[in-house]
Amino acid sequence: MGLRVLAAMSGGVDSAVAAARIAEAGHDVTGVHLALSANPQSHRTGARGCCTIEDSRDARRAADVIGIPFYIWDMAERFQRDVVEDFVAEYAAGRTPNPCLRCNEKIKFAAVLDRALALGFDAVATGHHARLVDGVLSRSVDQAKDQSYVLGVLTREQLSHAIFPLGDSTKAEVREEAARRGLTVADKPDSHDICFIADGDTRGFLAGRLGAAEGPIVDQAGEVVGSHQGAHGFTVGQRKGLRIDRPAADGRPRYVLSIEPVSNTVTVGPRSALEVTTITCVRPVWNGPSSLDDLSVQLRAHGEVYGCRFEETGDGLRVELDRPATGVAAGQAAVLYSGATVIGSATIAHAA
Repeated sequence: MGLRVLAAMSGGVDSAVAAARIAEAGHDVTGVHLALSANPQSHRTGARGCCTIEDSRDARRAADVIGIPFYIWDMAERFQRDVVEDFVAEYAAGRTPNPCLRCNEKIKFAAVLDRALALGFDAVATGHHARLVDGVLSRSVDQAKDQSYVLGVLTREQLSHAIFPLGDSTKAEVREEAARRGLTVADKPDSHDICFIADGDTRGFLAGRLGAAEGPIVDQAGEVVGSHQGAHGFTVGQRKGLRIDRPAADGRPRYVLSIEPVSNTVTVGPRSALEVTTITCVRPVWNGPSSLDDLSVQLRAHGEVYGCRFEETGDGLRVELDRPATGVAAGQAAVLYSGATVIGSATIAHAA
């Protein structure tokens, strides 16, 4: 007997094919598009953004082709509170959040899953490129599109009600299948960047909400080398967009090393000063096996993977890398793997 499945349909090709596969497998599928913006734009620009009126229409057309019921759920208020306001608050505190990860945690697999279960659905299906192997989260076969990192915050209970139908397919195969099924989104560009900042201007978005506040840019010796209009406009590892008046004596580029929101100070230095091997994390979520074989950690979405070892420290954990990493920012997630299998995740608090 098939399951009652709620298919989250963003209006893109991945979620459309995911819904089609679940329906074809004999499950009772209902499509739902999440209205996440209180004032959605009528059209996106290129491949930027999502959650537009255009996307909701694309999702509805895909549901019609598949032959499943379709609804739009207004999640704008919850999204604003749990994702957008959290995003702004994290930058104001000198951290660098990942809003896609927070959306999965707070919206798709909290608000949506809770409502789905209350309505009698057995599971929520999404178009994420990841696999569930015996209920355990693992990487997609398409390494270039793997999204297990942004799902690493989910609990075992949430994963037990999740379905990721695309994990055994490459993106090229998904697009080819969409074309065969007559889905008009087969060639639709992927959305990139942050969905609620459609023009890609994160610094401008933050300035509009946090305001301008001139502060110093200093070198490692504390000497002022430039100025800025708000420490919230920077992230650790950033090289471009620095207003430096005094170039380094060796002529080499400088990178953001740290951000101090209280004093509104940005410290810069050479790339070598970004190298860290010890990462302190808080709020761990253990959602996989306790295996300690072939350990690695990923520190940002689509970032490098580092061999590691770790130990729990009270309510947190400390991760020791096998080789130095650069640009490790507080607020990002450290997702731990055993081979291709996710063990758990935690939020980066400090790196040294």
